[in-house]
Amino acid sequence: MPALPLLAPLRRVTTDVLEVAYYETGSPDGDTVVLLHGFPYDIHSYVDVAPLLAEGGFRVIVPHLRGHGTTRFLSDSLPRSGQQAALGADVIGLLDALGIERAYLAGYDWGGRAATVAAALWPERVLG
Repeated sequence: MPALPLLAPLRRVTTDVLEVAYYETGSPDGDTVVLLHGFPYDIHSYVDVAPLLAEGGFRVIVPHLRGHGTTRFLSDSLPRSGQQAALGADVIGLLDALGIERAYLAGYDWGGRAATVAAALWPERVLG
């Protein structure tokens, strides 16, 4: 049986709260799509989707959400929270850290909630 394809290598960026590990593929000049995984899964939920979007001309960002993969809190004293508002703010923090003004957001489970919160609270940052 062949091994599952992996999204690698990972890049890292620092927000005000997290060091976010993420996979990036596609055109740096294309519209950005951020793919957000659910709990208890990780970025590998998108091993089939990310390449298809990249082939379509999109810049694709697939981050490990807080508490998953190699994404880490910057300080041990920061409160740990899986609240929807925190996840939505993480998405906006990621966009800010990467210098992305607006992006398409897609996700399921926790990732879907993060996308919904980001779109509801920061609609000017979301293309769809």
